Amino acid sequence: MNFLNKYSEDFKEYDAMERDFIDDDKIWAQLNKWANPLKSDVRKVLEKAEKKIRLDPEEMAVLIQNKDGETINEMYALANRLKREIYGDRIVFFAPLYISNKCVNNCRYCGFRRENDKVERRTLTMEEISDEVKIMIGEGQKRTVLVYGESPETNIDFMCESIRQVYNTKCRNGEIRRANVNCAPLSREELKKLKEVGIGTYQVFQETYHHETYREMHPEGTIKGHYRWRLYAQDRALDVGLDDVAIGVLFGLYDWRFELMGLLYHTIHMEEKYNGVGPHTISFPRIEPAIGTPYASVPKYAVSDEDFKKLVAILRLSVPYTGMILTAREKPEVRREVIPLGVSQIDAGSRIGVGGYNQSKGNMLPDKEQFQLGDTRSLDDVIRETCEMDSLPSFCTACYRAGRTGEHFMEVAKSSFVHNFCMPNAILTLKEYLLDYASDETRKTGEKAIDKYVSKLEDIKTKQFVLQALDRMEKGERDIRV
Repeated sequence: MNFLNKYSEDFKEYDAMERDFIDDDKIWAQLNKWANPLKSDVRKVLEKAEKKIRLDPEEMAVLIQNKDGETINEMYALANRLKREIYGDRIVFFAPLYISNKCVNNCRYCGFRRENDKVERRTLTMEEISDEVKIMIGEGQKRTVLVYGESPETNIDFMCESIRQVYNTKCRNGEIRRANVNCAPLSREELKKLKEVGIGTYQVFQETYHHETYREMHPEGTIKGHYRWRLYAQDRALDVGLDDVAIGVLFGLYDWRFELMGLLYHTIHMEEKYNGVGPHTISFPRIEPAIGTPYASVPKYAVSDEDFKKLVAILRLSVPYTGMILTAREKPEVRREVIPLGVSQIDAGSRIGVGGYNQSKGNMLPDKEQFQLGDTRSLDDVIRETCEMDSLPSFCTACYRAGRTGEHFMEVAKSSFVHNFCMPNAILTLKEYLLDYASDETRKTGEKAIDKYVSKLEDIKTKQFVLQALDRMEKGERDIRV
């Protein structure tokens, strides 16, 4: 079968739909209705958000269209507070591992698109994957997201083999304990195989929810050109019990206000269909320049830093129980301003070229990259700064390995007790990092952070467990978790 036609039978399910759950005209009507909200309109929405209740689209529209500086600052303050109340003061760390940049698609904005002859094409062998993972482990990483292009070389069997290779690679005290996957939309049968191999989160980003823009960015005749096949990728995963899914858009392809509404409608669709289970995380990368990709250098709908801060805060207020990922696409100064607005996960020490960990002393591989990174600092530098910013770095994977995913995770999160798991595990995984990988300066800063957050643990039994675990770790034990 021609690779471009491999899902032709699957497409029929979506071609038969009269409509999907994204109504472009309705979204713009809601945004236009609230073109000039009053302070009282904004504060009414904030009163609901303060109760940690997911907002409705018209309520999000009020926040999006708010241009009043005073109430925007109130939005920022509440976003910060909600994140800390639900997830604690921790920031979860991960790093991507690019497996292949070979792709049959031809997305106008992507450095990996088929027609870009400026990029050196490569797919890692299993041995090379192990080499990359060992370097990541040696830097202190415990969580990764595996990134694949869409090509015959990286079919579902290859993906499953590569995931097993990542999990089977050990190095001294270290290992990758959670491998998320960012890949093309898959069929239900393929997703069953991903579930069996034990992935963490299945990520598929819609890129843009605007139908016309999607068609412009993703040419017909490619698999990615089918809007609904991509839109319902998470549905298929949830249908087969792969209940940890993630959504996102690439900001800059279309108006950011519309895209925010699209993310909320996608969340609502999943919650209504799957017993309250929405996306585990939402990502909001901005388009960045890429070699041989003129469109990415001058995006028509580029998002300013101020609008970016605003959209991140609105996402936290609108979907309070969802993890929010800020990537190293953003420069350090932007990340410092945006993290307090509701972010719960970041990557650091990232290389985004295929083979990048083994080949790059820095973090830039222009001939292999999908886009350019803004934050190229080492993991150690970002860990230290995070501690200095009154947040607690975490490499925790306990919820995934304990089965606290999907509906179970939502129950725990919405009970406001998730920090009873997250903060102790964050302390313990940071201790692992400090003992095995940190520089002297970071170790000193990190130990102060641990002392601070241990003292904040209110449950006596939990505090005793953590103190005993820290002592056991000093004596050589690892991977202790609540």
